[in-house]
Amino acid sequence: MAWFRKDRRSRTASRERLEIPADAWIKCESCGHVDIRDNFEKNLQVCPDCGFHRRIPARAYIDILTDPGSFEELHANLRSADALGFEGYPERLAIAHRKTGSSEAMIAGHATITGDELNLGVMEFGFMGGSMGAVVGEKVARLCDRSLERNVPLVLVSASGGARMQEGVLSLMQMAKTSALMAQLRARGIPYLSVLTNPTTGGVSASYAMQGDVNIAEPGAVIGFAGPRVIKQTIGQDLPKGFQTAEFLIEKGMVDVVVPRGELRETVARLLRLMQGHEAVEAKS
Repeated sequence: MAWFRKDRRSRTASRERLEIPADAWIKCESCGHVDIRDNFEKNLQVCPDCGFHRRIPARAYIDILTDPGSFEELHANLRSADALGFEGYPERLAIAHRKTGSSEAMIAGHATITGDELNLGVMEFGFMGGSMGAVVGEKVARLCDRSLERNVPLVLVSASGGARMQEGVLSLMQMAKTSALMAQLRARGIPYLSVLTNPTTGGVSASYAMQGDVNIAEPGAVIGFAGPRVIKQTIGQDLPKGFQTAEFLIEKGMVDVVVPRGELRETVARLLRLMQGHEAVEAKS
């Protein structure tokens, strides 16, 4: 009667269970659209549904703007010092360095775009909110000096919460320092393009970020000096909806053009060639 007994032998599953990684999906911070991470990455971290531009690191902008393998970093050894003895500042610098892999809130260097040389500085928002201290100001100044010496265009990509409070007046001095050099570039007719990303505020927006020969903004980027709450408390009036966005600023003449991230490389290359009187060349992504 063995054929009445239940066979208790273990059985091997005919199909393997597929494990989906927890980070395989990304949710758009603006519209809530959920999509595969690869789709966001292929679209340069722009939401495929609503077009919201997610924040990306400085190295990503370098890859977008420059010819492959052409970027060479300059002044990577410059690091902030705790000149004012601000409590906890050295520890915060160390944490920011471990978090981003960058020594400061700006990566500076030179590269080519469609074969033409340019000096490039890109702010790293992940490093203490992209705050501008003495080192950031010094890197901008040295890039300006290099452009003046070699007659090479300058492109700066800003993403900053403003001046670095831990460096006090030393940070605020960078506004005048960089602005003076921007004036020299303009006097010599050396092109300077400023790319404003989300956010560009405080002392950065009040100095070199808004002094480009052409000010380019990403869609939806928050651009301004003080925050909406501070402004409202100061003037005692309600503010227009979205008054600090790139789209609002272009209506008021504070920004020259709003360019989606996917068109940024082509736009920068075309503008630089136009401003230098060079023949147009297609910028391949």
